[in-house]
Amino acid sequence: MNKPLFAIAVALGIASVAAVHAQAPAAVSRAPAINDAQIANIVYTADQIDITAAKQALKKSRNEDVRAFAKEMVRDHAAVNAQALTLVKKLDVTPENNPTSESLSKGAAAELKKLAVLKGAAYDKAYVDNEVAYHKTVNAALSGTLIPAAQNAQLKSLLETGLKLFQEHQMHAEHLARQLH
Repeated sequence: MNKPLFAIAVALGIASVAAVHAQAPAAVSRAPAINDAQIANIVYTADQIDITAAKQALKKSRNEDVRAFAKEMVRDHAAVNAQALTLVKKLDVTPENNPTSESLSKGAAAELKKLAVLKGAAYDKAYVDNEVAYHKTVNAALSGTLIPAAQNAQLKSLLETGLKLFQEHQMHAEHLARQLH
């Protein structure tokens, strides 16, 4: 099964960050390193994207399990973003826009447009399949790229806590996907 369009866009955007860190040491010194301000923006953007997708699901879906999952996504991702905003204010860091966060936003807009035309069970299945792929991709980026690249211990801790929560989201989405198939 192919990943939904949005998950592919996320993978490409985050993969561009990972590619910088996977290069030989000499090449890495020439490549722009991802910094905490960029990481903060990527994570905030990723959370906002999932909140927006969940709000769309709450408007379109009539499936109680899908709606409960969407409510959980809004609640949990909003809570993580609130913690992140508190932390960046405390650290006096301004989240920095970057190609990865821009790619995430473009991919999200395309996916929301695609989902908007679907109805009923087709919408529910496409939304949940996208959530599975999205959480897999974001979790891989958190564990493989963003957490290792974070320089501030408090940011790293917040990302690690978020990863545990988002791994639970992935398992919930996978369970829900099995129910819908």
